[in-house]
Amino acid sequence: MAKPAHASTALTEWDRDAALTAARILLEIKAVNFRPEEPYTFTSGWKSPVYIDCRRIIYFPRARAKICDLAVEKIDRHAGFESIETVAGGETAGIPFAAWIADRMAVPMSYVRKKPKGFGQNALIEGDVPVGRRTLLVEDLTTDGQSKIRFANALRDAGAIVNHAFVVFFYGVFPGAFETLANMDITLHSLCTWWDVLEACKDRPYFADAALSEVRRFLENPVAWSAAHGGIASAEEASARKAAAEA
Repeated sequence: MAKPAHASTALTEWDRDAALTAARILLEIKAVNFRPEEPYTFTSGWKSPVYIDCRRIIYFPRARAKICDLAVEKIDRHAGFESIETVAGGETAGIPFAAWIADRMAVPMSYVRKKPKGFGQNALIEGDVPVGRRTLLVEDLTTDGQSKIRFANALRDAGAIVNHAFVVFFYGVFPGAFETLANMDITLHSLCTWWDVLEACKDRPYFADAALSEVRRFLENPVAWSAAHGGIASAEEASARKAAAEA
């Protein structure tokens, strides 16, 4: 029997404030993109009118400092102050966030490759292998949780203990994300989702009302929206496409 979904949900006032703060930062630095008239296509095959570019955070010193401060506070509150012994970033977008978070937590940091580098020890993990250590897997975002499987398996195969993953942004709409990680006994921690971005958009007119309405329709039924715009229509299709792309 599958384990129940594991998720770090925004249940406290602090979590809610942190989510809206992160969403406002992403909007301010123009990391948020709405394009209902020309949907984005993800590697998994999902069609989406929204796209988040968390890599933009690395360019803005004050924004990234605040994001990383919130990340560490989130992890401390939901995983525990002494629960993490090492941090591992997923290649490539997770590497800078893993470095900044590890620095604030005063723990070692490594990173996990998508594929072995093909020479030397043919390593998947760079830095040092955290054998027997409680390791936090860090990436910038997740849509359906599939990429976390590859990185977590690589770390576990090397001897690390991986029960927590952190992302700045979680799409929070596509099916199967929590179940994917729950089956591996991994709790996903994130700062904000698309619902938080919509909430933050109430403060300022970042986007036209028509675009916001279409995004809301997508969030309310992303599978149907994807299918209606030429994308896939199930989590099973997403898994199959990602597996084929990584083969």
